[in-house]
Amino acid sequence: MQIVSLDIPEVKLITPKRFGDARGFFMETFSAPKLAEHGIQRDWVQDNHSLSARPGVLRGLHFQAPPHAQAKLVRVTKGRVWDVAVDVRVGSPTYGKWVCAELSADNDQQMFIPEGFAHGFITLEPDTEFLYKVSSVYAPQADGGIKWDDPDLNLPWPLDGIEGGPQLSDKDAKLPKLADLDSPFKYNGGVQ
Repeated sequence: MQIVSLDIPEVKLITPKRFGDARGFFMETFSAPKLAEHGIQRDWVQDNHSLSARPGVLRGLHFQAPPHAQAKLVRVTKGRVWDVAVDVRVGSPTYGKWVCAELSADNDQQMFIPEGFAHGFITLEPDTEFLYKVSSVYAPQADGGIKWDDPDLNLPWPLDGIEGGPQLSDKDAKLPKLADLDSPFKYNGGVQ
C-alpha cells in the first residue's frame, strides 16, 4: 500500500497493491496498522455506498460539524470520479485551498480526508459507485458545506461533455460560499 501526502499534507492519496492472475485480482483496501504508520488513526464507524446513474452527478462540498466531525476514506468500485477536498479550518495556512485526484475502479486509488475539510466529487462515467468509510455516524443536525461553484475557490470541475451542467441535490444547490461560512473548525497545527 502506497500512501502519499497531497499538496495539503493532511490529505493523503492511497494506492493499494493489486495482485492479479487469470482468475481476477485481490487487493487489501484497508489496513489500520498501515494507515497508522502514516498518522491516520481513526475509529471507522460507518461505511456508506452511493450509486450515481449518470456522468455529471455532483455531490458536495460537504462536512459534518463537531462534535460529529467526520474523517473520510473514499474510493470508487465502479466508474470514475474527480474527487476534491477543501480546507475549511480557520487559521490554517491552507484555508480555502483545495486538492483533488481522479479516483477510479481502474486506478484503485483512495483519498483520506481528515476532519476540517469539505469534500465533494463529480462522476465522470455512468453507474459510478463510490464508497465512504467515515469516523462518525451521520448526524443531520451537524450537516454543513460550501457551494460547489464558489468563484473564490475556482475549482476546475471537469464539466466538458456534461450536458446541461452538473446534477445537484436541492440541498447542495443552496450551500453558502466559503466567504459566508462560519466554519466550526479550528486549525490545530496539522495534527491528524
